[in-house]
Amino acid sequence: MLKSERQNRIMQQLHTTGSVYVAELARTFQVDAVTIRRDLAELEKAGQLQRVHGGAMLRAGQTAEGFSTLPEIAQKQQIERRIAEAAARSIPDNSVVFLGTGALTRAVTPFLNKHTHLTIITNALDIAWYVAQQAKLAQPIIHTLHLIGGQAAPDYGLYGDDEALRRVRADLVIFEAGGLDAERGLTHDNRDCAHMTRALLGISSQTVALVAPERVGRAGAIFVAPASEIDVLISVHEAPTPPLWDLSELGVRIILT
Repeated sequence: MLKSERQNRIMQQLHTTGSVYVAELARTFQVDAVTIRRDLAELEKAGQLQRVHGGAMLRAGQTAEGFSTLPEIAQKQQIERRIAEAAARSIPDNSVVFLGTGALTRAVTPFLNKHTHLTIITNALDIAWYVAQQAKLAQPIIHTLHLIGGQAAPDYGLYGDDEALRRVRADLVIFEAGGLDAERGLTHDNRDCAHMTRALLGISSQTVALVAPERVGRAGAIFVAPASEIDVLISVHEAPTPPLWDLSELGVRIILT
């Protein structure tokens, strides 16, 4: 991959999630951390971003307007943004919300500042970092952040502290599904994520699954729960219709954006 293409994709991810991390980018592009740091330094010099410890974030007041990328990358990031915006709209002010790990849940975080007095609970280091960074810019601080501990995984999730999770209660749990199908249920390909998601289903009065269109009607490697345990599915109009009808018949509320 050419340097210009790599930097282009870095900026597209940054405009979608609000932050990027050296270690994650190095894995994504299969280059060393030194190369990624050099890319971020060049982009900062060009006024595209602000470097912080371990990665970079958008500069204050920066938007994605006027930024162009490869069509397929732009389409994927647009889908993530549409799902994330819809998820953010489902969050009531003054509520307790748990955000799980994953690109779709991480994409929700830039929209949280449209709400007031949220209590945000997460096991995701990248989500916690972004919320904390935004709190430094917001005066007075409008949200309360709680981070569930455990052992760090490559997806920036913290896993293993089941006792702490059992003491948590939330009005709303938002998580990314690895697969959701009426017959084969809620599934995931990652064992830690599957275990965490299974536990999350028991701590909230409402569960919201964010599902990329290619994962609707798909079954991952690890069974999590019957699909009927999901209250709301948020995806996009590009998702296949037959699996959505089947899920709707189970009582799952379908939101397409």
